[in-house]
Amino acid sequence: MQLSNIYLNNFKNHLESNFNLIDGINCFVGKNGIGKTNVLDAIHYLCLTKSYYNSSDALNINFDNDYFTLKGNFIKEEDDYELTCSLSKNTNKIIKINGKRYKRFSDHIGKFPVVIISPTDSNLIIEGPDVRRRYLNSSISQFDNNYLTNLIEYNRALKQRNKLLKNISEGANIDNITIDAFNYTLSQKSKHIFESRKKFVEDINSIFQKFYAIISNSNETVNLEYISHLNDNSMIELLNQNLEIDKISKSTTHGPHKDDISLIMNNRLIKKFGSQGQQKTFLVSLKLAQFELLEKINNIKPILLLDDIFDKLDNNRVEELLSLVDKGFFSQVFITDTSEKRCNELLKKLRTNYIIFSL
Repeated sequence: MQLSNIYLNNFKNHLESNFNLIDGINCFVGKNGIGKTNVLDAIHYLCLTKSYYNSSDALNINFDNDYFTLKGNFIKEEDDYELTCSLSKNTNKIIKINGKRYKRFSDHIGKFPVVIISPTDSNLIIEGPDVRRRYLNSSISQFDNNYLTNLIEYNRALKQRNKLLKNISEGANIDNITIDAFNYTLSQKSKHIFESRKKFVEDINSIFQKFYAIISNSNETVNLEYISHLNDNSMIELLNQNLEIDKISKSTTHGPHKDDISLIMNNRLIKKFGSQGQQKTFLVSLKLAQFELLEKINNIKPILLLDDIFDKLDNNRVEELLSLVDKGFFSQVFITDTSEKRCNELLKKLRTNYIIFSL
């Protein structure tokens, strides 16, 4: 799979930018704030229908304008695809493939897999469980469309059940029939979510450990552990057993929406005991494992986005990482850096084709 061209119009600080890309390493260099990361985020947007950095679509519109447009030309299994994404302040987001509009964005996710390594990945370690759940959702959705469908329907039923619990706490009559209906839906949808997450963590764990050993050159042991209420009880049992607690808290206190992953090094949480360097290596290894697993399942090499990779690794480790392109591990890679000289010196050592865009 290859992205051959990308066009940005009023996307963040890009009023109008167009890049013809190569099947190799594409490097965007320039000062901080010039828009390097925004190019990578535009690629992520076209692949996954959303920004990696902004939870609100409207925040991606250039301040002085009312809309943005993204266009990308992909080559996949010798077929050509033109993706377009547009959003204005007055209309809903529109995504088209070869001129045909998607009715559901979930139908698009997974067609063009992508993995991003970014300085903000540190949130996976330092922030709460919701960040790690988003990582699970983003990863699994790129190869399991049923997972995404179940997740959407689960969240819809969860929102409705929580609203009902709040109404009950404010004096509304207890509607056991409706509660039972929501409980049934949550129970049905949670099964696939739980089983998919559990299998994903099991599958990625050994690959992750392999990469950590390669990158770190150390004797540290690392591990991922999936934490879920459903490890010990069925969803319907949890909902029935905790109904009174849910009424008091005005929300559903148990279920996959409370899942987490324990990120462990030497049998301790890396958040508390890992050095900054160990945490960076941990995160890069996790993302590379995600890349390998997605390729294995989809039989397509994802696009790899390396945002400010020198913030995470020293020059020698970046060189080792990019040498994997020569070995055929990666196909198309996108890098951002503040130093054109550093990029040139590094990329010249590789046999892989590369191009540098100065912004």
